[in-house]
Amino acid sequence: MSTQCLMQYPHSGAVAPAAHIGARAAYRQLTGGDTELARLFLDQQLTLSARLACDLPHAPDGLRPWVTRQAAGVAVQYRDYLCARSQGAARCFFGNRAHALYFLRCVAPTKLVDGAWLYWVLRRWDDNAYRPLVKTYLEELGEGMPDKNHVALYQRLLDTHACNDWQDLDDTYFVQGAIQLALGHAGDGFLPELIGYNLGYEQLPLHLLVTAYELNELGIDPYYFTLHLTVDNAATGHAHDAVDALLRALAQAADPAAFYQRVRAGYRLNAIGIGSEQVIAGFDVERELVRVLAGKAATGQNMHSDYCRVAGKTINSWLADTRQIPALLRAFEDSGWIKRGAAPAASRFWRLIQGERAEMFGVFSAYEQQVLADFIQGPDTIDDLAAAVRAPSFRARQRACAPRSAPPAQAHPVRALFRNGAVGAAADVLRTLEQQVAAAPTRTDAMALLVSHMSPARHHGAAGLMATRLFAGLLA
Repeated sequence: MSTQCLMQYPHSGAVAPAAHIGARAAYRQLTGGDTELARLFLDQQLTLSARLACDLPHAPDGLRPWVTRQAAGVAVQYRDYLCARSQGAARCFFGNRAHALYFLRCVAPTKLVDGAWLYWVLRRWDDNAYRPLVKTYLEELGEGMPDKNHVALYQRLLDTHACNDWQDLDDTYFVQGAIQLALGHAGDGFLPELIGYNLGYEQLPLHLLVTAYELNELGIDPYYFTLHLTVDNAATGHAHDAVDALLRALAQAADPAAFYQRVRAGYRLNAIGIGSEQVIAGFDVERELVRVLAGKAATGQNMHSDYCRVAGKTINSWLADTRQIPALLRAFEDSGWIKRGAAPAASRFWRLIQGERAEMFGVFSAYEQQVLADFIQGPDTIDDLAAAVRAPSFRARQRACAPRSAPPAQAHPVRALFRNGAVGAAADVLRTLEQQVAAAPTRTDAMALLVSHMSPARHHGAAGLMATRLFAGLLA
């Protein structure tokens, strides 16, 4: 790390090693809360982002108009998008369902630590200057309700579509998640950067609106994304609170100008790594199918009989070298095992996976089957798009299945946790936590205990959800 970097970001009191800190390795270690690594990783990322442009106003008094302009610009762009779609334009983001699920999988490292950058501010719960940030973190946690906690919602989405194999994604997919974890665990030395990052992350982007619209259209629950459309609004939501938090912090800063420059540096951290639109643009259905088949090769290469041959070679021979997978796909097509452009059921290979006597039933997950199906069917045609418009969206199916009776009254939050799977040993943990909070000698002691359960790694579990509810109750 250069001397200049240490002068600009004098937080850790130590010099980072010459070796680059890999984002995926840092992500895994930071999930457990390694403060020293958090400081080193942030110094590294701030050095990388220092060369990037920054569109924040040069003075804080321009922030409110800037947020308003940003929101208005996105609204106009989304209006134009909806107008184009109503006139028959194709989806902008997702060519097919596999494409959408690919996106959900690739952004999982970031979404599964949603809000993590604000964890540190819980330790300042009794300082009114931090109240907007504490409020934002509690809302990221759904204020302790399982059906509102952002991480729990996203995990449920991954579970529903069998997209949980994200741990071995390339390093670049972990950068944003690692930055968020690092800020959450090292906020004492990086408060201006934390505030700047929060300011950038909480602005409503166009891609969030389009993603929610197209996921719904493809029959995938968009609620995780639509929830952000409301809580991040510029009038009363997180975008508004982000500016409020910055102005409160500036009022207390010994050197407001220097503080604001560091805010700008934190804001630029949002541009590091791979963004949602880059993930979407990077999808290729054949390349993704090759990856899926290569992953099966390790266990499948010796599981086929010698009579299983394609293009004169046994399946075991094909799978012995993953570099042959693209050629194997061509051989499947040439031999008629896969009939491109037809319904999946017309292909022999598909019938091995799905059907009454599917010999390979269970070998491919729901997500992997979707990739194969969309590879077989090929790109959307005009007729396909017309059918997609006629097909009921996720929300339409939900409305059709919804009971006509009035919704039940909201359950008591603590008892609701017990009904949502917290039984046996888990129930004992919740009772113990409740007893410990009740027995804490002071409010400060009780809050410290609850904060320990509200970390990025724990807040979406049963104890973390309960701790969040109790924390919010004591904070009021």
